[in-house]
Amino acid sequence: MKRRWSQIWERLRQSFSVEESLNTTIDTSKTFLDAAKTLQENGESLELLKPLLQHSSSLLDVLCSPLAQVIGAGLPFVPMGIALLKLYRQSSQEQPTLADCVFIVSQIAYLESVKEILSYDINVNWDAHFQSDAAVRQQLQKLNDIELDYKSASETINCFHQSKLAQAFNQVLLARLASVNTSDAEILTERVAWNTHRYLVKAWIESGDVTKNVIQPSFGEWQKTQQKFQSIDEYLKSQIATKPEEQVFNEGFAFKDIYVPLKARNVDKNGKLDTKTEPFDLENWARKILLATSPNTQRQVMFIQGGPGRGKSVFCRMFADWVRQSLYPLWTPILIRLRDIDDFQPSLEETLRSRIKFHNFAQSENEWLTDRNTRFLFILDGFDELRIERGNNQSVERFLRQVGIFQDVCQDNKAGHRVIITGRQMALHGIDRLPSNLERVEIAEMDVELQQQWFDKWYRKFTTNKTLEFMDFLVKPETKKSCPQQIKELAKEPLLLYMLTAMHRDNILDINKFEQATETEAKILVYEQALEWVLTKQRADSRHPDLNYELTRQHPEALRRILAEAAVCVVQSGGESASMQMVKARLQQDDEAKELIAKAEKELGEEALKTALGAFYLKSNDHGGVEFFHKSIREFLCAERIKQSLEEWTELGRRGRTFNVDEQTMDWEIYDLLGYGGLTLEIVEYLIGLLIPSDEFRPLELFKRLENFYWRWCKGEFIDAPPENFPQEKMRLLQDQGIKQGQRQVDIYAGLNVMILLLELHRYAQGLDDLKEEIIFYPSGKPEENTSTAQLLRIINYGEAIQLGNFTNLVGQFLSGADLSGANLSGADLSRADLSHEIFGDMRWDENTTWENARGLDTAINVPEALKQQLGLS
Repeated sequence: MKRRWSQIWERLRQSFSVEESLNTTIDTSKTFLDAAKTLQENGESLELLKPLLQHSSSLLDVLCSPLAQVIGAGLPFVPMGIALLKLYRQSSQEQPTLADCVFIVSQIAYLESVKEILSYDINVNWDAHFQSDAAVRQQLQKLNDIELDYKSASETINCFHQSKLAQAFNQVLLARLASVNTSDAEILTERVAWNTHRYLVKAWIESGDVTKNVIQPSFGEWQKTQQKFQSIDEYLKSQIATKPEEQVFNEGFAFKDIYVPLKARNVDKNGKLDTKTEPFDLENWARKILLATSPNTQRQVMFIQGGPGRGKSVFCRMFADWVRQSLYPLWTPILIRLRDIDDFQPSLEETLRSRIKFHNFAQSENEWLTDRNTRFLFILDGFDELRIERGNNQSVERFLRQVGIFQDVCQDNKAGHRVIITGRQMALHGIDRLPSNLERVEIAEMDVELQQQWFDKWYRKFTTNKTLEFMDFLVKPETKKSCPQQIKELAKEPLLLYMLTAMHRDNILDINKFEQATETEAKILVYEQALEWVLTKQRADSRHPDLNYELTRQHPEALRRILAEAAVCVVQSGGESASMQMVKARLQQDDEAKELIAKAEKELGEEALKTALGAFYLKSNDHGGVEFFHKSIREFLCAERIKQSLEEWTELGRRGRTFNVDEQTMDWEIYDLLGYGGLTLEIVEYLIGLLIPSDEFRPLELFKRLENFYWRWCKGEFIDAPPENFPQEKMRLLQDQGIKQGQRQVDIYAGLNVMILLLELHRYAQGLDDLKEEIIFYPSGKPEENTSTAQLLRIINYGEAIQLGNFTNLVGQFLSGADLSGANLSGADLSRADLSHEIFGDMRWDENTTWENARGLDTAINVPEALKQQLGLS
């Protein structure tokens, strides 16, 4: 049986023998609040409720009055609804119907929700511009025409925010908020509607036997629902609200204190970055997609990519908390670091649940995702850090495909959950079938505007002229002191901007050293000073002047040595992290480091090494792995470790020995350091930048020793040696750590990496009068009259044996300036190689030699005329 809203209200009045009052001067809000207060103090009384029934057309009439009174009173409204139901049953001598219960309790629950949601924003004056309640009363009048029956009442109980009552109540609240200076009125009303369900549940639980035979779900089921809401509240408080409050490293301030909103650029379906349009605010982009009503937009998985140090993880922290504060319970944020997932389940739903299963709200299998009264935003941070077996692209692809399917299903079944993923761009490489609903953006470098905002926040923490001077130095182009371009580039990344500014604050960063530095030299200066700062000063204070030693039992020199070995491990692992076992195994080869670790473990326990690494540029994970916060720091430390060995190999020996490190020892160390994969351009740039100013750099001696190794390698001396030879030994060490590298790969990489070092020494020497005749490297052998050399061709083919294009991929970018005189390159693949400034001499080639996309042939020296004609260069 259907009954209109006005009929139910009139029936309620009649049961209490109350007639409608014609007095319109009565303050409804005061009447309502007085009744609630008296009820709280003195218990249920028919007399105190009569004025409310007499002077109102509904309980929502209170919204015509100043909201500050409703919000500020702090009175519980649910007891008023329960008292009305009890007194109604008492006076009418009959059980209230389901429609009666819903009519009363839905209004009280909605008002409780209004009070709670509006009270979150203490900075808004909800009554500042409120002059007339005419628009509100107009919407209240429309309530009279609403009809309630068993079905619509049941729908209201099961999911209030989707009910017709919610739609009507929201219109009343929107009319009341129209005078408030806020652009979020619609979002506020949606939050109120979603939040009403928890107060409906509270009312059903507290109503006792009044509704026992009316409401279908059992008392136990209502309690479970209430516990679920409490569990969500606890999760948000402990896991989301705390994230912005966490300290930056061991500073005395939190992430929220220096965080500024980031900017981003669009990335198309092919992974191409849009550099033509201006960057946009990343948070606004995420909010717009999250709140979009278009079905196509609601199907999109938001993928935020960015390099190390760009602020992906900090964005996740801040955005998750913004959703908690500004959108909950319309959206409930769930923040998951993907590297923390132990096992990936057959479905994404099971995988997500496995990470938060210890919270009550996620314990009921997949029911927690089908409940229409909760809607989750899953923020999955660190796609590139997934705990999936290296090289298992099918597993990575399967997980990403699960996310895409999950998002589609959530749209189809109206569950509405959304997903944001963050990761480095490289994480998507090699995945052939990306989900079609992946919406990608890339975090842009910090521009001057964002840097200025960041410095404004930093200045609040460190209010000194020194801060202002450094800000001017970095971000103002008209500054008198010239800031090197490389430093400007480094300062565009949030992590490095913090490091630079913090070091400058602590008098560690010497700006004057950068004035004449090249880009690579500037970067080296930053990392050298940053390491010194982190290892000696960053955590020190008056009470703990040597806190790093207290934490790790390692002196700065030992810590730096350990960090460098860890960097080598991460680089050799071929990914972003290395296992703690690999780091320990590598340190065991170093007697001094081995002794240092043993001493620390004796004093601090077995976790001493993890403590030492985790205190600085590395972070550990739950599975015993370590990784660097920033890729460039890792590469710099790896270069520093290689530099150390290069210098040791040329130390003069004692007692008749030519060198302190004998040939056999050096041969093994070459395989150990360089037999893992190709040296990157960044590592080589750091290495040469570190070597040149070093007093221990002996270029001629180093060249002769490396060249001797190179020619012995070309002859197969090492791989043909009886077991266990050096390539086999290195292969075994790598495979023991789960790195799939064969004996041939180890041998090829060791030789090609030495070739790269020789090419770099050759290029360096050719710019110096005293060395250019002493250091000349012929990759194919020194040319002889009327005879061409085929050594380089054999090396190229040897490198191709494990992967086509291997030689040019590894060595090609270092060929600029090489002397290829007399080399026979017939059939060689030199595509994509950098051949600028080569000395070709009487080099031989044929129609099968591949030159496609080779760079620099137009500026190479002595390119044969026939070759120029073949390539269209003359």
